[in-house]
Amino acid sequence: MVEWIISEGLTDYRTAEAWMEDRANAIAAGEAEECIWLVEHPALYSAGTSAKASDLTDPERFPVYPTKRGGQYTYHGPGQRVAYTLLDVGTRGRDVRCFVRQLEDWVITTLDQFNVTGEIRPGRVGVWVTRPEKPLNADGTTAEDKIAAIGIRLRKWISYHGISINVEPDLEHFSGIVPCGITEHGVTSLVDLGLPVTMQDLDVALKSTFETIFEQ
Repeated sequence: MVEWIISEGLTDYRTAEAWMEDRANAIAAGEAEECIWLVEHPALYSAGTSAKASDLTDPERFPVYPTKRGGQYTYHGPGQRVAYTLLDVGTRGRDVRCFVRQLEDWVITTLDQFNVTGEIRPGRVGVWVTRPEKPLNADGTTAEDKIAAIGIRLRKWISYHGISINVEPDLEHFSGIVPCGITEHGVTSLVDLGLPVTMQDLDVALKSTFETIFEQ
């Protein structure tokens, strides 16, 4: 069984990290069920284990939290759904690459519920959407924007941290960092794409598609 928890309001980032670590330890010890925890955070930047100082372009703008998850800098804030995935990868095949692909597929399948085509790109972490209505890139390729980020950590084969999907955050807030170290592309959200999607709509889609990906 996977427990689903939805927290109302804004959840403090360090409080969330401490809770995840405790829950991961409890799952590893067989004392708690796996869990998907859905939250929103106050506006902040988090730095993964590969973050470069030069990618934090406005360090005074929001609180900055070094963290143990993989990846580089990312933004969290109101209007963005963060899904913390506390799952036992040890009993799910012990294949970290496969698990990351499952997270990507989960995001893509969820976006498809809103007729949004999410895609992954080699060398670019996260999930992307093409923007043919925007000017072409300098190399003549179609513009693409990032709509979701992925960053995890494992402890005793229990995953924590997870994914974030932009529903209706203030996209200008991303300008204080180079998201995931990528400068050539922008960011978008479901609402920015013209879709009147609420956080509750996304939560329903996340839960309905989860079993399709993880419970086969």
